[in-house]
Amino acid sequence: MSEPERPKRATALRYDRAAAGAPRVVATGAGMIAERIVEIAAEQGIPVREEPALVEALSRLELEQEIPPELFVAVAEVLVWAYGLEAKRRPTAPR
Repeated sequence: MSEPERPKRATALRYDRAAAGAPRVVATGAGMIAERIVEIAAEQGIPVREEPALVEALSRLELEQEIPPELFVAVAEVLVWAYGLEAKRRPTAPR
């Protein structure tokens, strides 16, 4: 017998490179709330990456809470990925 399907989860982070501190959780939820988080990200052109284990850990944090040090590496990898996508979308200047 298979396990029941768990509802989709999503967590949104905000990171201000100019400000001091770690990224913060700005939205988190499951089911319809998770779907809406992903929809809003798509509408705003924000890249979405599926990392179930990371979402599970982040969903335990309070809203506006900075990510804890034990999640720095995992979140940094996602930020590098997102910034890489952003750089690819930017037009290059003519030489």
